[in-house]
Amino acid sequence: MTTLDDLPIRDDLRGLSPYGAPQLDVPVRLNTNENSYSVPEPVVEAIGKAVAAELRDLNRYPDRDATALRTDLADYLGHGLTADQVWAANGSNEVQQQLLQAFGGPGRTALGFTPAYSMHPLLSLGTGTRWVPGRRGADFGLTAADAVAQVREHAPDVVFLCSPNNPTGTALDPAVVAAVLAEAPGMVIVDEAYAEFARPGTVSALAVLPGHPRLVVTRTMSKAFGFAGGRLGYLAADPAVVAAVQLVRLPYHLSALTQAAARAALAHREALLGTVDAIKAQRDRIVAELRARGHRVADSDANFVLFSVDGDPAAAWRTLLDAGVLVRDVGLPGWLRVTAGTPAETDAFLSAMEKL
Repeated sequence: MTTLDDLPIRDDLRGLSPYGAPQLDVPVRLNTNENSYSVPEPVVEAIGKAVAAELRDLNRYPDRDATALRTDLADYLGHGLTADQVWAANGSNEVQQQLLQAFGGPGRTALGFTPAYSMHPLLSLGTGTRWVPGRRGADFGLTAADAVAQVREHAPDVVFLCSPNNPTGTALDPAVVAAVLAEAPGMVIVDEAYAEFARPGTVSALAVLPGHPRLVVTRTMSKAFGFAGGRLGYLAADPAVVAAVQLVRLPYHLSALTQAAARAALAHREALLGTVDAIKAQRDRIVAELRARGHRVADSDANFVLFSVDGDPAAAWRTLLDAGVLVRDVGLPGWLRVTAGTPAETDAFLSAMEKL
């Protein structure tokens, strides 16, 4: 049987494993930060009608610029944004890949502050961009002074900032974004995949977009909108950034069906986002209960919680799995991550934690 070692694969890809969390058939799946609530029936019907309207014209290519969708996304984001400041693709991963294709590449460097989203180094690798794993504090925090020092040291072409951060869940102090913007010689990408779940008073980097042409804010519909299967991510930036990613996007990269479904979802955003407060309540419940039991827990502005476990996290992960609850082992010694879902899922998780 032929293996990867038998093929002339790139040397820097040898020995690697593809990104992905386990997809196991268990009663409670809380490992991938999906929205646990199903799409409401009226929205299902609306998306179905929107998609059906496109079927007869599938012999034609879709709008390659997704202009109507970008207009709707700009309206959702607010902040005075217009369609020429927004770009969309198949998930925020593809958006970030396009950004690295345009602003990274061979001979260029990307810096991220780990632990953070584990796809950023993989996207850098795939685009031939040298990845620099920056550091966070012992409490997983990131100060403006520490971030600036690392940017000054490495002079990266691309800086990734996650707010809220994954896997820790904590949003950044706006001063960190401002300081990095002032120091970075290249692009600054703020990954706000979980922004809708942030605690009151959290400031989005969208607020500082004006006057910062090297700032990009990426978002997704996968989490708060419960649209993970629809695969729709987007960015907000200066129009020149949108023009740059159009140089590297694949032709007709966003299907007519995806565009139609996403527009229908945006038109019913109040119904879809109606679960956000319920999820935040379960997140806060998990934080409070685990701390009461003596676990260390990172402050969370996302729809997940990073919590400490005694001993081997892989063994703790297996114990929870044996109890029917799937959480995420993110590779941090002594820590696991759980998605906040429905009250019943929280009940099951907290009950399973008693077995540790």
